[in-house]
Amino acid sequence: MTNVQEDGRVALITGASRGIGATAARLLASRGMRVVVNYRSSQDEADEVVASISSAGGQAMAARADVLDASAVRGMVEQIRAAMGEVDVLVHNALIPYAIKSFDEISADELAVKLEQEIRAAFVVTKAVVPGMTTRGYGRIVYLGTVLSERPREGMIALGTSKAALSSFARFVAQELGPRGITVNVVAPGPVGQTSISDAALDQEQRQRQAAQTALGRIASPDDVARAIGFYAGDDSEFITGTTAPVNGGLTMD
Repeated sequence: MTNVQEDGRVALITGASRGIGATAARLLASRGMRVVVNYRSSQDEADEVVASISSAGGQAMAARADVLDASAVRGMVEQIRAAMGEVDVLVHNALIPYAIKSFDEISADELAVKLEQEIRAAFVVTKAVVPGMTTRGYGRIVYLGTVLSERPREGMIALGTSKAALSSFARFVAQELGPRGITVNVVAPGPVGQTSISDAALDQEQRQRQAAQTALGRIASPDDVARAIGFYAGDDSEFITGTTAPVNGGLTMD
C-alpha cells in the first residue's frame, strides 16, 4: 500500500456548510488535511467555514454539488483533482430530506423516496472517489448514520430505516474495497445538539428525556461526533473496517 503522509491528505466532506459537517471539516483541517467543504445551496455558510479554516492556518476550498446528481458529483471531484489532487478521505455527511411521520401517517412513497435517495447519494459520492483511492492504494470512507437504526423512535421511521440500509451498504463496500487499502465505516450518533436535524426532531422536553436516558448524562455535541469521524479518517483506524460506531454516550450499549 502506498505510504501517504497524513498531513496534506485531501478530505471531502459532503454537506459541510453547517452542523456536524462543518465541525468535522474544521477538525480535519486542524490535523493537517486539505479540506473540501461541499454544499448544495448554502454558499455563504460554506464560504464562512472555508474562511474559518484559512484563518486558523489550514487549507480548504468550497465545492458545490448536489450529492444526488452523479454528473455534478463527478464534476466536483474533477474540480478537486485539479485544485488539490485525488480525494483520500470521504466523509459523507450530507442530509437527505425525509418525512418526520409515524408509521400510521407516512406513505409508501415517502418511505421509498428516502430509502432510494439515501443509498443513491452514498453510491454516487463513493463511486466518484473510489477510482482515485484505488490508484493510490489508500482511502478512508466514513458515512454518517444514526442511533435510530437500532433504537427506534416514533416519527423517525424514514430516517432510521434508510440509515440502517446505509450501514448494510457500507459493509458490502468495505468487503470489496478492503484489498485496495480502503476502509469504510459508519459513525452513528445519538441525538446531537446544535444541528438542524436535532432542532426539527426534538423539543426541549425530549432533549432532556434523551439526556436522562444516556449513561453520560447529556446528548452529543457536533464536536463529539467530529472526533469519531476524525478517528476513522486517520491512520489510528487502519485495521478497522465495516464497523458502525455508536456515538451516543451510552444511550445504547451492545
